[in-house]
Amino acid sequence: MIYFASDHAGYGLKQELIAFFSLLGKACSDIGTHSGTESCNYAEYGRRAAAAVAENPGAFGVLVCGTGAGISMAANKLKGIRCACASEPSTARLTREHNDANMIALGARIVGIELAKDIITAFLETPFSGDERHLGRISTIEGRET
Repeated sequence: MIYFASDHAGYGLKQELIAFFSLLGKACSDIGTHSGTESCNYAEYGRRAAAAVAENPGAFGVLVCGTGAGISMAANKLKGIRCACASEPSTARLTREHNDANMIALGARIVGIELAKDIITAFLETPFSGDERHLGRISTIEGRET
């Protein structure tokens, strides 16, 4: 399952991404917002999607706000969430491979739809390496002793 969430600035891009990945046969859930015209709090929607990902091991989340930065910060406050902000596919690939990220955030004011598709595809198709050095770093990120 891929949980999508956005604020009003990211609403249009989020809707296009849900349509695209649904056509590819991916199970998608829209956490909100459900309007591109009414101002809303990106942190609320980032946290809602992060809660859904945290409650469903193996799920992923895609967040969209104006820059991707604020909504990713909100998501990262929840235990078990590792959300990276990416504006190109290499970061998306490496954050999965090295950090076992389970969420990715994009900026609707930063990337267009085709680049966003490439970023999310790279994110979803890249497995976590499982290397011991990466496991130790993830433990440190999560506040556990290594």
